[in-house]
Amino acid sequence: MSDRIYLDWNATTPLRPEAREAMVAAMDLVGNPSSVHAEGRKARRLVEDAREAIARSLATVPRRVVFTSGGTEANVLALSPDLKAPAGKVGRLLMSAVEHASVLAGGRFPLSAVQTIPVDPSGVVDLGRLKTLLAGGPPALVSVMAANNETGVLQPVSQAADLVRQAGGLLHVDAIQAFGKISFDINEVGADLVTISAHKIGGPKGVGALVLGVGVDDVAPLLRGGGQERGRRAGTENVIGIAGLGAAAKAALAGIATDQVRIGALRDRLELGLRQTPGVTVFSSQTARLPNSTLFTAPGLKAETAVIGFDLEGIAVSSGSACSSGKVQPSHVLEAMGVSSAAAQGAVRLSLGWSTAEADVDRCVKAWRKLSLTLLKGRDETVVERF
Repeated sequence: MSDRIYLDWNATTPLRPEAREAMVAAMDLVGNPSSVHAEGRKARRLVEDAREAIARSLATVPRRVVFTSGGTEANVLALSPDLKAPAGKVGRLLMSAVEHASVLAGGRFPLSAVQTIPVDPSGVVDLGRLKTLLAGGPPALVSVMAANNETGVLQPVSQAADLVRQAGGLLHVDAIQAFGKISFDINEVGADLVTISAHKIGGPKGVGALVLGVGVDDVAPLLRGGGQERGRRAGTENVIGIAGLGAAAKAALAGIATDQVRIGALRDRLELGLRQTPGVTVFSSQTARLPNSTLFTAPGLKAETAVIGFDLEGIAVSSGSACSSGKVQPSHVLEAMGVSSAAAQGAVRLSLGWSTAEADVDRCVKAWRKLSLTLLKGRDETVVERF
């Protein structure tokens, strides 16, 4: 439907015209990027151009960029007990309680070597607890995401990096939601490993990258059997997808400053409209967040019903993380924040993007007012919470 409104950008984004154009051009190339003949060199040039674009966007060098099949593979590739930290080989994994499921699974660490760092009621990682955990064992790999995919909360990754560095460990930052939405310099942040994904910035689904900081010389490959990606990831590179990722990264970074201001203003307008309904809670609203993200609830609201209601009104939204949609249990992010089960079960996520217009936001607010009259009938006011 041409009149539909898409407000689920944190789940995935529309394909940017620049990415589409780059991918179509790549489709016309026949060569394998590992081949030395002219056709192979043309394919290799596309891969290396994209690698350079990603490196430039994160203020690093191309040889530190490893292409993967997406953010999940990049995260698992990063979470390896074979990594060497300044204080020695990492012996454990410390991760925040609000990480993506691909990080919470522990990567290649045994469960006995994994510990969780709690967050405060706003969803911000507890740096005091991190410091305590770092002092209690062998060198650690710490994983703290740059921005949460549900609440949009920005984590204090630079401060975490200082603590990790003092303890002789390594820091992995899942920047999949933050990359392309806010400025992110791997050196300023102090991260040792950073993961990104193409389809969160207007590129194609099924391609991502792991970027190595100056503290990491190499990673043990997940996929073996070939020398591709400097021996870090076997298999013929996805030339078409990688070309799309590189083009999307260039486009996203070119408009990042303007988009941050414009989309942030739209998000504020949206939340002002939502709050006109008595009892609405916007999670983490007093904390630094991505400019495009809103997670809200209201007493008596059921997220699944709300998502269907919005969909019938022509608006695509999500119930918390898209990766956990369809599951009965409440969001692990809200659970870690101490949100009650009743409030968490009603959490609806709205996320905006570069093509979102003021009219889209106003129509969403109008739809919410209509839906709230039905969905919140007979609600229990006692479950209202503020975060």
